[in-house]
Amino acid sequence: MRHTANSRTITLIVVGLTYLFIGAGIFSAIERQNEIESSKELFGYENHFRTLYNISDADFENLTYVIMGLQPHKAGVQWSFVGSLYFAITVVTTIGYGHAVPQTTTGKLACIAYAVLGIPLCLVMFQAMGDRMNNSAKSMLKSAGRKLGFKFDEISHKCLIPFGILSCCVTVAVGSVAFSHFEGWSYLNSVYYCVMTLSTIGFGDYVALQADGALQQRPQYVAFSFIYILIGLTVIGAFLNLVILRLI
Repeated sequence: MRHTANSRTITLIVVGLTYLFIGAGIFSAIERQNEIESSKELFGYENHFRTLYNISDADFENLTYVIMGLQPHKAGVQWSFVGSLYFAITVVTTIGYGHAVPQTTTGKLACIAYAVLGIPLCLVMFQAMGDRMNNSAKSMLKSAGRKLGFKFDEISHKCLIPFGILSCCVTVAVGSVAFSHFEGWSYLNSVYYCVMTLSTIGFGDYVALQADGALQQRPQYVAFSFIYILIGLTVIGAFLNLVILRLI
């Protein structure tokens, strides 16, 4: 038994590392040339503006600092109660877009303490909600089966996996349509945003509620975004519970 467990662990480690190296090769092949071209273009613009306006190195660095610093403020007030709630959601769910970050020493210390306590609490909460969702799905499938004349003594976790996959796909599809509408993104970029958000990767290149002062001026959209993140993470958590139970 111990030998089997050790072999399985070693196999998973090898597969995981192999997957990482494959990913590195794929993304390097896809993105490297674009990075080189974009870098060349941007440095060309930099040299053009430096020459055109006779900007010194120090002034250009200061200008860059100001432009980058202003970026979050263009979206409106980030640290209102609603904006802070958005930030808190991204902390405890580990999404961490980076659209708003604490700047004060007190804020950074508070964020550390809040994350240390909130992340485990959030994980337990989503696991419990995911279990309830899976149990509800079992009951629904049993009820539907009885109405169709089938009898089920018990529905296995394996049988729920297709239901979980469908739930994840529907969740991403609904969110993609909504964010494409509200944010004006292409459908592909909206799918990308939803997957990056619900997988808690949260790169931050696409962040909802950052245009036209949406946090202050579009309360219905704010409510939808918050609820979508929480429900979406529950759906993903329920599916992952099924997969983990299947693999154990």
